[in-house]
Amino acid sequence: MANTKVAIIASNGGLFDAYKVFNLATAAAASDAEVGIFFTFEGLNFIHKEAHKNLPLPEGKEHFATGFTQANAPSIEELLTITQELDVKMLACQMTMDVLKLEKDQFIDGIEVAGAASFIEYAKDANMTLTF
Repeated sequence: MANTKVAIIASNGGLFDAYKVFNLATAAAASDAEVGIFFTFEGLNFIHKEAHKNLPLPEGKEHFATGFTQANAPSIEELLTITQELDVKMLACQMTMDVLKLEKDQFIDGIEVAGAASFIEYAKDANMTLTF
């Protein structure tokens, strides 16, 4: 996937969405694609130092917690580490941070704070854009 650029928007904050975002981002990055994720609204929970440790499962889907464990699925924390190791660009939405009164130091290391225009600039020549 060399010369492939993937842009991902993470705006929902549940555990299922986190797995979708990080599984696709790491798979693409491991295949030599350039990957950028724009975290906004509840998606900011994925990169928040504490919130990513307790992402909610959809109501009625609690049995998935056991399934993730039995399948030896990596935790979101492990996926975050892999994402960082693969040099995935992680952008936190400045507007959402302002609305929610969040500061950059509340998030994991290695993120950038950026506005929507910065993500548009990044994504304008992406081969694929995904939204979760």
